[in-house]
Amino acid sequence: MVGTLLVSSPLVSNAALGDQTLKSGMTHSDVKQLQEFLKKKGHFKSSRTTTYFGTVTKSAVINFQKKYRLQADGIVGKNTYKSMGISKGVTQTVSSGSFGNRTLKSGMTHSNVKQLQETLKKKGYFKSSRTTTYFGTVTKSAVINFQKNHGLKADGIVGKNTFKALGSSKTVSTNVAVKAASTSSKSAKIVSNAKKYMNVPYKWGGSTPSGFDCSGFLVYVFKQSANISLPRTVSEIYKKGVRVSSPKVGDLVFFETYKPGASHAGIYVGNNQFIHTSSSQGVTISSLSNSYWSPRYLGAKRI
Repeated sequence: MVGTLLVSSPLVSNAALGDQTLKSGMTHSDVKQLQEFLKKKGHFKSSRTTTYFGTVTKSAVINFQKKYRLQADGIVGKNTYKSMGISKGVTQTVSSGSFGNRTLKSGMTHSNVKQLQETLKKKGYFKSSRTTTYFGTVTKSAVINFQKNHGLKADGIVGKNTFKALGSSKTVSTNVAVKAASTSSKSAKIVSNAKKYMNVPYKWGGSTPSGFDCSGFLVYVFKQSANISLPRTVSEIYKKGVRVSSPKVGDLVFFETYKPGASHAGIYVGNNQFIHTSSSQGVTISSLSNSYWSPRYLGAKRI
């Protein structure tokens, strides 16, 4: 099979990346894709990629711009995207082969990826409104969720067993719909219960309504609301669940505060806000755009 694949050098990226100017202070899933690109090119030095455009990202962008003799302002606009290889309308014909004849994984660009996304979309796993030829974080998350629901190794890599499961009967879609409804109800209950403890004071080591610390609050709410047992420390909680590019109600959001790595977390409640236990305010609701929390944001995970 021969297909038309959008490509350009040095990178073909997800169609969403390039739709808007990116600059310091922003929090967006496109920033994570930008960091992943800059990391591959040797400019982004952090061991982790996040959705936040901070000083490390700006420095990496400036270095990239200098290399390509662009205005080195740290702002990712039309000319910087063009040098990254993200420019629309550049096409060439490549042989795509049959869907299922090659392993698909994160970072790849191939027409088979688009077919994969379309298949996952029909089954209720791929949530983006557009399908592309790029295998990014959204695709990987969809694959992992599919693999988990089919008892496969949840590594986000589409090999023989995953392709085989993708060809299963239509009853999968029904199961997914039921699971999605159940998940939505569970998430709403978690948030509703969490809000019942607004203004409960902070207590170091606390894990009851008489006083919570950061992780104690999460452990208590998830257990009472959904019978989910979380680890007792934020760093261990961070190791659980599936990373998502944009949080939904009931997801956990993580921050790097007093030490490297995840050291604070809360529950996303919608409208760019999260509920958590603050050492100074107790259980409270804060904005992800807050000047303190925004630069410390590590990302979100779905339990």
